[in-house]
Amino acid sequence: MNTGENEQGLRKIMDLTRLISIVILVLHFYYYCYRVFDSWGLTVTIIDRLIGNIGGTGLFDDFHRSKLIALGFLFISLLGTKGKKDENLNFKTALAYIITGLTIYFISFLSLMLSVGLENIAVLYVALTSLGYILILTGGTLFSRIIRVQFNNKDIFNRENETFPQEERLIENDYSINLPGRYHLKGRVRKSWINIINPFRSLLVLGNPGSGKSYFVIRHVITQHLAKGFSMFVYDFKFDDLTIIAYNHYLKNKHRFVVTPEFYVINFDDLTRSHRCNPLDKENMLDITDAAESARTILMGLNREWIKRQGDFFVESPINFLTAIIWYLRKYQDGEFCTLPHVIELMQIEYDKLFSILRTEKEIEVMINPFINAYLHEAMEQLEGQIASAKVAMARLSSPQLYYVLSGNDCNLDINDPEAPKILCVGSNPQKIQIYGAVLSLYVNRLIKLVNKKGKLKSSLVFDEFPTIYLNNIDSLVATARSNRVATCLGVQDFSQLKKDYGKDQADVIMNITGNIASGQATGDTAKQLSERFGKIMQDRAGLSINRTDTSISKSKQLDSAIPASKIAGLSSGEFVGMVADDPDCRIDLKTFHCEIINDHAGLKMEQKFYRPLPAVRQVDGVMIQRNYFQVKQDVEDLVSAEIERMMDDPELSGLIIRR
Repeated sequence: MNTGENEQGLRKIMDLTRLISIVILVLHFYYYCYRVFDSWGLTVTIIDRLIGNIGGTGLFDDFHRSKLIALGFLFISLLGTKGKKDENLNFKTALAYIITGLTIYFISFLSLMLSVGLENIAVLYVALTSLGYILILTGGTLFSRIIRVQFNNKDIFNRENETFPQEERLIENDYSINLPGRYHLKGRVRKSWINIINPFRSLLVLGNPGSGKSYFVIRHVITQHLAKGFSMFVYDFKFDDLTIIAYNHYLKNKHRFVVTPEFYVINFDDLTRSHRCNPLDKENMLDITDAAESARTILMGLNREWIKRQGDFFVESPINFLTAIIWYLRKYQDGEFCTLPHVIELMQIEYDKLFSILRTEKEIEVMINPFINAYLHEAMEQLEGQIASAKVAMARLSSPQLYYVLSGNDCNLDINDPEAPKILCVGSNPQKIQIYGAVLSLYVNRLIKLVNKKGKLKSSLVFDEFPTIYLNNIDSLVATARSNRVATCLGVQDFSQLKKDYGKDQADVIMNITGNIASGQATGDTAKQLSERFGKIMQDRAGLSINRTDTSISKSKQLDSAIPASKIAGLSSGEFVGMVADDPDCRIDLKTFHCEIINDHAGLKMEQKFYRPLPAVRQVDGVMIQRNYFQVKQDVEDLVSAEIERMMDDPELSGLIIRR
């Protein structure tokens, strides 16, 4: 029992044992240096008799026997010694003292062979032996002060304790995305698979620039879905990085489709490699709600701050005005001029003529009445506040290149039409994202309306740098597209970027509604949210307690973050954490992963060397582009002139003409 009485008794025994050791050593000196002690007058008759009696036991029959016995009692006394613990002491220091002491203790007898006089020899021998004895005693005491319980200091970041089992089976189906990886588990490296077996529940790919979103994840979404016969839409932010991959794997896998799809590219920089597509095509503009959604999408794309102010008077008024313009052109001559360039040009017409012709269309009368009343009552300041923001924003799109692409109709946006499937890639330019982003947002909005329907082919929508475009009601797409076999992949750098461009509420919805998530390096709120999403695992904990005479260690288990935010912030390129979603037909118990995705770098590099470049669609020169640009302007002028003339010739309509 570790009580005070027991400790005091043990200490007395140790003191007695050490005293016996010292007495034996002193008797050793007295016996073998007797002549010197006698010359100094330090001999005592009683001690002489005592040594004579002890000598009969054989203690002094050999020179080293008494020294060994004294040393033995010293070691026994050290066994129970408990010194004050010191973290800075180690076994090397204690051993150095003991070895040095033993060496001096036993070779001191060599001093007896010196020819320097008996007194000097005796003094030197006693001094050396005593020094060795003291060093041994010191070293033994240091041993008792060393902390023998040591932690594993190699894993200072707790990496091994935060490892957990991951899915090692390859689980495939007709829709899955399967990424090979390797992970650590209790000091061992094991192979694993990231099995995204239900991509229709959407995939969110997060990661700071350089973390490997495109190279390690998004490119495999494109290649594997094309190999499984998906129709596809790719938003290529840094054109043509993803487009060239999609094109070459389309060539490689187009024989896998029941109906061979067509490959289309839309971009506004290299018009020779761009198809023309009208996002306001009359065939897909079925009612005025389509016009309203298109107007909202393009104005929100041009004015990102409006996203957070939806519902405000000076936000909704420009949207209504643009909706009226779009729907008027859709109704005029069955949508012959229903294109975005014609919408832009018609908006710039002077108010007298514009309001006059808009009044002829009854379906938009409710929308334009507030503007006409403000104009007739000469409330120009209010009118300009309602309309000018739309006109100024739309005027930024007045570009010959944009007009050329937007006014043609080489293809439609119905990519998963069973009779005419398509692979459509739209390219952006990071240097012109404020302009291109709004137009591309309109393309995406119209495409989703057509794709998210029943009875269509399975399709994959891939968005690189998703926050650079505005997609209205993305939550409804993710929530409803699953049943229509539409797989959505969203590439986002950081939650704060999403929050800046979409607003906090919409950003929260996007983050929380996605079923599959894969994240490279991320920091701040993104890392914290992900860490909470991945949950906790049971981890070992140990505590070390040090007091004057003893040390103690306590071990326990507790739940702690499986992947802490700090670990997500320190991921290397190609290292991803995340969670996959399963479905009722295929359960996955180990959904969470933290692994390094394995890419065949040499194979991919060799594959890229043999990539075929994007084909030219047509030869386009500056003259063609300018001719188209001026033709759009002329179309609008002719439209306005013809309508004003028709109204003047018709007595019922002439009253609608505004004259100020």
